[in-house]
Amino acid sequence: MFCMGLGYIQFAVYIIKTSNNVIGDNGNSHNIVTTTTTIRGGKQQQQQRRIRANSNGNNDNNNPKLTYSEWKNFAVQLAGMKPSDIVRTLKKNDPFGVRTFEKKLLDTESEKGRFLSLQEIQELFPCPTERITVPEQRNNDKALAFRNGIKPFFLFFQHLRKAGGTNFCTLAEHNLKKEDLPPYYCMPDYQWDLRPQHRGAGYLTRYTNEDIVDHMKEKHHRIAGNEWDAFDSDRFFDLPATFATSFRKPLDRALSQFRFECIEDRGCQIKNVTKWWDHRTDLTNVYTWTFAKEGVRQASIGNKAQDAHRRQVLISKALDAVVKFNIVMVMEWLAYAPTQVTKVLGFQNTKTLTERVRPHISQAKRDDGQEHNKMGAAGISKASWVPEKYLPAKLYDRMSRDLALDEILNDAARRMFLERIVCSDVM
Repeated sequence: MFCMGLGYIQFAVYIIKTSNNVIGDNGNSHNIVTTTTTIRGGKQQQQQRRIRANSNGNNDNNNPKLTYSEWKNFAVQLAGMKPSDIVRTLKKNDPFGVRTFEKKLLDTESEKGRFLSLQEIQELFPCPTERITVPEQRNNDKALAFRNGIKPFFLFFQHLRKAGGTNFCTLAEHNLKKEDLPPYYCMPDYQWDLRPQHRGAGYLTRYTNEDIVDHMKEKHHRIAGNEWDAFDSDRFFDLPATFATSFRKPLDRALSQFRFECIEDRGCQIKNVTKWWDHRTDLTNVYTWTFAKEGVRQASIGNKAQDAHRRQVLISKALDAVVKFNIVMVMEWLAYAPTQVTKVLGFQNTKTLTERVRPHISQAKRDDGQEHNKMGAAGISKASWVPEKYLPAKLYDRMSRDLALDEILNDAARRMFLERIVCSDVM
């Protein structure tokens, strides 16, 4: 495992000083980052590894040079930095290669005025030699059982709010039989416990694995959404299930929640976004909280050594959970998910992935001309509020710091998504 304590703080400073972009022999931009720390003879030695985020050199997909454990090691070291330095490093150096890709994607989509083909995506992001998805950590046998309709296997969807969850549930509705679907969105537990104090939907951690399986069998349901609870990786992966989730850029997700709940009058009375964020401390690094299932607020805003150490523990646990998900969607890139969705889930009707599906649209209809997305990521961008433009500068900086761990997790999840699309040797 990783050395803990003061070494992380020194290491974080070292990353900032030594991270820089160099041009490799094939003309690709490489990021040089420190990824391991060893102590020999009482002296701390730093080893540098070259992360080729978009390398299209002589790829040997059967023998990747950088694998999940090393990517995770880097992410953990990054999490030990100050939140402001985390944000700065991700923006400046793009160690996961996804931000550079996104800019190229948006520019190319806008230029062509359409989705890109798989070949065009591979030209922007060739299958890399250094892969976060190697070795394979997903349970593909369970995914196969789900595709084949074998009982009691079902689809477990970890719903991250305002990150494409309603779109995913609509996708399931178009591909599963009516009797396989819960009556309330994708959340079957709405009728599992009728006691007033326990009644609700999307709260799966209150039930044991045995209870979940029994209820799913009894109702013949094949999808279970967990929206309000954190993901309990210590036991949920033992379920007879295929696991799916969907990410969105953290600041965009937060601003969308403010827009959805407060501006469109769905129970929120706060119209000032700064006051809203002051009130919603529960949204600090909500992705990390979801997959680590541990409190994140104090570590997220603290400047002490123990806070830095705590951030590292949190991001380590969260990454270990996400990499095991059979399918990790990216809301901004849903247009490029159909092949993966069909391979992993067996869903044939994927038209929903190019449509704008909004929950409770009858309550606050938006006439923005974006019901049908014809431009992929560029179309999603056009329909969304831009945090840099909407948020006051001070709030933008504070929210960026408050969501620094989620930025790491989101970049890692995006890389997982891309690798599973462009690499031919994975499902």
